Amino acid sequence: MSTTSTEPALELTPFDAADYLKDEADITAYINLALEDGDPALLLAVLGDAARARGMTQVAEQSGLTREALYKALRPTSRPQFSTVARVMRALGIRLVAQAEQTG
Repeated sequence: MSTTSTEPALELTPFDAADYLKDEADITAYINLALEDGDPALLLAVLGDAARARGMTQVAEQSGLTREALYKALRPTSRPQFSTVARVMRALGIRLVAQAEQTG
C-alpha cells in the first residue's frame, strides 16, 4: 500500500547558537557549559559561536588575530595554543577561573 502526502514539505532552517547569544551573560553561561563538559573540540566550537555572536572582525581585532587566523584557531579540528584561546576569551570579555571540584 502506497501513501502520498499532499502536504508541502517542511523546510527547516539551520540552527546557529550564535543567534541566541544576546549578551555577556548568555556567552558566559554557554562557555561554562562547554568547560564543564571537558571536550576541547566542543569548547572551540562554542568559542566560535560566541565570536560569531559578537562579530568575528571585532573579536579578531581585540584578540590581535587576523580573521583568517581566528577562524582557523576555532575550528573543532584545530589544536590552538592555550595563549590563543586565552586571547579569544579575553576579547569576548570572559576569563577562566579555577574552582575546586566538588566531591561526594
